[in-house]
Amino acid sequence: MVTLPELLQRQAADQPSRTALQGPDSAFSYAQLMQAASALAEQLTRLGVRRAGLCGDNSVAWILADLACLLADVVCVPVPVFFSRTQTQHLTERADLDCLLSADTIDGGEHIGHGVWLKHLPVSAAGAWMPEQTAKITFTSGSTGNPKGVCLSVAQMTATTLALQERLEDVELERHLCILPLATLLENIAGVYLPLLMGSTVMVAPLQDLGMTGSSGLEFGRLVQGINRHQPHSLILVPELAMALVSAAEQKHLKSDSFRFLAVGGGRVSSDLLARGRNAGLPLYEGYGLSECSSVVALNVPGTEREGSVGKPLSHVQVKVDERGHILVAGNTHLGYLGDEPAGDEWLDTGDLGARDADGFLSVSGRAKNLLITSFGRNISPEWLESELIQAIGARQAVVFGDGDPRPSALVVVQDGRSSDALRSQLESLNDTLPDYARLSGVYIRRQPLSQADGYLTANGRPVRQQIQTDLPSLLAGAFPVFMNLSISISDFSNTPGGSFMAFFDRLQSETAQARAHVTGAPVIAAIRKGRFDLTGYTWFLTQAYHHVKHTVPLMMACGGRLPERLEFVRKALVEYIEEEYGHHEWILNDLEACGEDKEAIRHGSPDTSIELMVAYLYDRINRGNPAAFFGMVQVLEGTSIELATPLGEAIQKQLGLPDEAFSYLYSHGALDQEHFEFFRNLMNDITDPEDQQAIIEAARMVYRLYGDMLHSIPLPATRKEQHHEAA
Repeated sequence: MVTLPELLQRQAADQPSRTALQGPDSAFSYAQLMQAASALAEQLTRLGVRRAGLCGDNSVAWILADLACLLADVVCVPVPVFFSRTQTQHLTERADLDCLLSADTIDGGEHIGHGVWLKHLPVSAAGAWMPEQTAKITFTSGSTGNPKGVCLSVAQMTATTLALQERLEDVELERHLCILPLATLLENIAGVYLPLLMGSTVMVAPLQDLGMTGSSGLEFGRLVQGINRHQPHSLILVPELAMALVSAAEQKHLKSDSFRFLAVGGGRVSSDLLARGRNAGLPLYEGYGLSECSSVVALNVPGTEREGSVGKPLSHVQVKVDERGHILVAGNTHLGYLGDEPAGDEWLDTGDLGARDADGFLSVSGRAKNLLITSFGRNISPEWLESELIQAIGARQAVVFGDGDPRPSALVVVQDGRSSDALRSQLESLNDTLPDYARLSGVYIRRQPLSQADGYLTANGRPVRQQIQTDLPSLLAGAFPVFMNLSISISDFSNTPGGSFMAFFDRLQSETAQARAHVTGAPVIAAIRKGRFDLTGYTWFLTQAYHHVKHTVPLMMACGGRLPERLEFVRKALVEYIEEEYGHHEWILNDLEACGEDKEAIRHGSPDTSIELMVAYLYDRINRGNPAAFFGMVQVLEGTSIELATPLGEAIQKQLGLPDEAFSYLYSHGALDQEHFEFFRNLMNDITDPEDQQAIIEAARMVYRLYGDMLHSIPLPATRKEQHHEAA
C-alpha cells in the first residue's frame, strides 16, 4: 500500500509551486513543504530520535514537524495544548519520549530549522509497551484524569485519508482552515493530511487569533472575524462551534459564500441545528468516528446524505450493529492502547449505541456506558468527577451530568450546613486542579440525600443515572445552585441557546457574578450565621420585602403590555408568573403581624431609598427602555431566594424563637423560587436577541447593586444579645 509520505511526494512532483501551507507570516509551496519536512527528518535521524512529543499552538512549524516524524519513522505523540500538567507528565512518561518538538522556543532546547525547536528529555523508567508499526500515539482527552494513548500506524492513517478523499471526490476544496487544535486527531488527519492529498492549501493561525482558548473556550466575535478573513472552503467543527457559526450566519455576521463543506463531529448534533445551518447557507454535514479507528468512520457528503444519520461508513472499514445495539467496527482499527496488550478481536466495540437503515446509513443514539461527551467533543467519566467532588468538598453524594453541554454540572448532597460561599471556594479550588474541559460550570446543592426508595440509588448505593436524568428538573428545583465564574470570553454577538459558546442563562450567571457578590457579601448574612441578629433587623427586612414584592405583579403586567410580538412566548410565561406571584405581599404583612408589628402602618409606609430606587428603575426601564429588563430583577430575587431564603430563615427562627407564622414568606418563597428557577432558566435560554439579552444583564447588575444596598442597610445589634427560647 502506498503511504502518506509517498503520496505527498507525488503531490510535490505534480504541482510543486502550488501553495500547500499558509500561515500568518509564511507560506510553503508543495515542493518547499517536502524539502523542509525532509530536512527536519534528517535532523531527527541524526539526533537519534525515536519518540517525540509534538507541542505547541497551531502553526506551519507544527505541521512540518509532524510530517518530518512520518518521513523519519519517528513515533509522533501530539501533546494537546489543553492538557493539565499532570496529564502532560503522564503522557511523557507513558510514551517514554526522547524529546519534545515545538514551534515555540523551549528552555534548554535547540533550533533544528524551519521554526522547530527540540528539547531532549531524560531517560524514563516508566515507559509503556508499544505495538510494532506505531507511528502516532494520540492521547484522548481522557474519560478520567489519565488519558489513554491510542497507537496508530502509517498504513491506518493513510487508509482513513484515502477513504475520505474518495468520499469527497465530487467536492472541490481548495482552502481548508484549521480551527481545531492540530493535536486533535480529527484535524490532524482530515484537516491536514486530507487537504494535502487533494492538492489544497492548509491555512493555519494561532488558535487565539481564531478566538479559541484551551479545549472549550471561545471568543465568538474573534472566531467569526478570523473565518471571514480567511474565507475557507472547508472547516472541521465540533457541535459547539457549529452552534456558534449557525448563530453568526443567521445574524448575518458570518460570510458564508466561500463554504463548500463543513464537517461536524465529535459529539451529538441535533437535526434542528443542521437544518438551521442549511437555511442560513452553511453546508453542514455530520460524521462519526473515534481515535481507535484512526478518526473518521462514517460521513455524510453532498449527494450521499440522510437526515438523522452520521452518513454511510467509509470504504476502508466495515460497520455493523450487534443484537445489543452496540456499534462495531472492523478493517482499520488501532494497533492497541499504549501499555496494553492488543485484544486481538476482529471487531472493535465502540461503546456507542446505534442502528443502520436499509440503505446502509448509520445513526448513533448514545453510549452504552455512562461517558459524557461535552459539546466540544471532550470525553468525561462522571464517576471520576464524582469521586473528585466527594473528596474535595466532603459531599455525601454526587452525580455529574451535562452530556452535550459545554461543561459538566453536578448535583451534590451536603448536609453539614456549610454556606454557599464556603462551598464555592472549595469548588473553585477543585476546578483549578481539573483539565479545563472538565471544570464544573454549576453545582446544585441538595440537603436531602438521594435514596433507593425513590429509585435514585441501586442496592449498593450507586446512582441510577437514567432515573436521575429523567427527574433532573425537579431534583434541581429542590436544590440551590452555585455557579462557577469560569474564565470565559464572551463577545458582543448574541449568545443564542445552542447558537454560541454558552446558553444565555449561563452567560447571565457569568456576567453578573461580580455584581452578585454585593448581595452575598452583605454583613447581615454573616451576622445571622453567627447568631448576631435581632427582631428589629428581621422586621426591617420584611418591611422592605413588602415594599418591593407589592410591585412584582404590577411590574409583570407593565412588562407584558410593552413586550413586542416577537416575544409573545415571554408574555405567555408572564401570565403564569402572575398567577404564581399574586398576593405574596400579603404573606409578608401577615409575617410582620406575627412578629408584633402593625401591618396596616407598614402597608401605608415608605420603603428604604434603595428599594424606592430599585422599583423606580424597573418601571423606567420597562416604559422608556427595553421591557425585557424586568427579568434582570427575576434573576436577582429568585436566585437570591434559592441560595439564602430557607437556610437563613431557619437560623433566624432558631435565634429569635418566633412562630412558623412569621416565616411564610421566607420558607415558601424559597421553595417556590426553586420550582421557578428551572422555568426561568429555560425561558432565558429562549431569548436570543442581543439587545434583549444585554438589557437583562444590565438590569440584573443594577438590581444586585440596589438590593444589595438594602441588605447592607439592615440594622444589626452592636453586641450579641441573649437568645430567646420561648415556646411559640
